[in-house]
Amino acid sequence: MKKIFSIIFLLFFGFFLLYNNLPVINYGFTGFAFILLLLLVIGILFSVGLTISQQTKQVKIVSKPNKILFVLAGVLLLYCIALPFVTSLKMFRSDSYQKLIGEVKNGQKITNHIAPISIDKIRVVDEELAHLLGEKILGSQPALGSQVELGDFCIQKVNNNLYWVAPLLHSGFLKWFNNQEGTAGYVMVSATNERDVKLVQSVGGKNIKIKYQQGAYFQSDIHRHVYFNGNATVGLADFSFEIDDAGNPFWIVTKYVKKIGFSGKDAVGVVVVDAQSGAINEYSIAKTPKWVDRIQPLDFIENQLNDWGEYVHGYWNFSNQDKLQITEGMTLVYGKDNKSYWYTGLTSVGKEESAVGFVLVDTRTKETTFYKQSGATEYAAQSSAQGKVQEKGYKASLPIPYNINNIPTYVMTLKDNGGLVKMFAMVAISDYTIVGVGNTMRETLTSFKNVYNMADNKINPNSVSNKKSLKSVVTRIQNDVKNGNSFYYFKVKDYPNIFVGSSQISNQLPVTIVGDSINISFDVDLEEVIDISSFENINLKATMKSK
Repeated sequence: MKKIFSIIFLLFFGFFLLYNNLPVINYGFTGFAFILLLLLVIGILFSVGLTISQQTKQVKIVSKPNKILFVLAGVLLLYCIALPFVTSLKMFRSDSYQKLIGEVKNGQKITNHIAPISIDKIRVVDEELAHLLGEKILGSQPALGSQVELGDFCIQKVNNNLYWVAPLLHSGFLKWFNNQEGTAGYVMVSATNERDVKLVQSVGGKNIKIKYQQGAYFQSDIHRHVYFNGNATVGLADFSFEIDDAGNPFWIVTKYVKKIGFSGKDAVGVVVVDAQSGAINEYSIAKTPKWVDRIQPLDFIENQLNDWGEYVHGYWNFSNQDKLQITEGMTLVYGKDNKSYWYTGLTSVGKEESAVGFVLVDTRTKETTFYKQSGATEYAAQSSAQGKVQEKGYKASLPIPYNINNIPTYVMTLKDNGGLVKMFAMVAISDYTIVGVGNTMRETLTSFKNVYNMADNKINPNSVSNKKSLKSVVTRIQNDVKNGNSFYYFKVKDYPNIFVGSSQISNQLPVTIVGDSINISFDVDLEEVIDISSFENINLKATMKSK
């Protein structure tokens, strides 16, 4: 009877550990082996028979465990401790770790990869601000706000627009128990316009019910749902919430294996789960639907890039020759091909202010491109931007690299202690002393171009933007004062765009009138309103010569 009870207990306890911890049942993973080892230890203790002698009052062992149990426990102990040490130690496998990222291609100019962008498409909302805005709209719905909480925000492109998207999650066991059909929707926050915040509760006329989610209970937990539907033998990571272009909610789960013994996590595909019905579709990396932005988890890429830079000359490189490391922070950017990339700078080991190059890693295929060009690290750019407004005490957000008039540029927001955006900043990646700040993105761009044009001698001439000269006649002109600075907006004959410049560009601008012939130069970009870099009033010049 005792043996039957012991077996039943071990079976129930083993199932509880499996159900709760969801260990991967495959070589290279130790979770399942640890569970078996724990059950064996308990089984050994159960099988020990003890008795107390009536004469001597000593405890005696009357039955011993089967030796096979000890052998199995020893094998599992070797598997969990010794085997990982032998097969995965970086001292022995440094070459494998260094090559795990795959081929690293050399790029020519980073501006060839990052698309030129209009200022109204620049990302001005980071994850922290998105969460604040999401909490605000959720708080405006008292009945809903008391039942749910916001999940993690994931940035993605939806119909070619950039959004932060987060699911509504149950805020506790009782809330889940009373609402097992699912939470009512998700929150979308535009990454380019902080006023564009949406609580989406229906798609195509049908109410959204997110049944499968992180932190739910029993089979409603997204990890458990995927695990017990054919994915117990593969690693599962990076449970990110994404929506397709129609607005339907899904969970994107990365499948991974371990390439170097018990280490070296590497993505091999994705599991796409309908957040409402629980329907599961599995894809290889090549076959993953195009609307899925992210397959490669951030921490996988960080580790692989650091190993690539660390073991460039093997493990025993104590002089740090040619060693590289990623800079603080890695961010998601979009390239000319409309694909998403993990972006980070690379510095020499021991150097923090200056980057020796920059890396773009395709978030789907892991294709990696290294641009060997010196410049400012993200940290140095943040410090430079904060120093420009140090009297205000603003903090800079994580810089996002953009192609501004063919100039590699960090763009960031400057926020107060409450996390609200107060100003914007642009910093030239090639020289972090070239900084432009402003209360609007237009002011910031104008300020940045003015500083940039006055510092041409500091910048690689190969990075100078495409300039165009134009000789024409002013058809309209008007000034506008912003924050104490005068800006002059004007139109010219036979050119569709509006031009803008300040008196810092030319002291002839304030006295220019309609009908004057002018000669201007400007950067060719995507803006409707174009900043001029030089201005000459031909009429005034002729008048001055005649005198």
